[in-house]
Order: sequence, then C-alpha cells, then structure tokens
Amino acid sequence: MNFIGDKLRKLRVERNISQQYVADKLDIDRKTYANWEANLVDVKGSLIPKLAEIFGVEISELYAKNCDFHIEQKFENSTINTAILILTDKESVNKVLDALKFINK
Repeated sequence: MNFIGDKLRKLRVERNISQQYVADKLDIDRKTYANWEANLVDVKGSLIPKLAEIFGVEISELYAKNCDFHIEQKFENSTINTAILILTDKESVNKVLDALKFINK
C-alpha cells in the first residue's frame, strides 16, 4: 500500500482545512477520505489529479515522502538471513545503502 494518506493528512493540516471540505470537493463521503488519510484503503487513482489541485501541489508531491528508518545489527542466535525492502524513490535507496555501508564496517 502506498502511504499517500500520510501526505494528504499533512497537507490538509498545513492548510487548515477539514476532511469534510476535501471530501466535498471530491464528491465523496468524508469517511472514505478519512480512510485514505488513515492508510486503510488506497486512494482512487482517478482522484489523484483533483487532490493535487485541491492542495495546490504537483501530483508527484503527493507521493513524495521522507524515508526515516532505523537499522540495528542484531543477528546473534538468529536464523533470519533475508530482508526485503521496497523503496519508491532514489533518495530512500541512497539512505538505505549508506546505512548498510555503515553497518558492514
């Protein structure tokens, strides 16, 4: 699931507008919009351009997010030897690679 809801909530709060206002602009139920912000369901793709318009941002900004993560090396007595990361932007990939270089020193 794409966590666009986090970005929607942030933009809405920054602009001091209600969930109801956004829902009305999109002609959807407020509960539907609230579920998007809570990342419970995916945002309907056809409404992404309208969301960008409502918030006055580029569509790509709706998908931009900070990649904050913490990596600890805890492999003692562990049988886990595989990790899978799904990163959606180059900046996140570079942060993870830098962190892994640090751990492997």
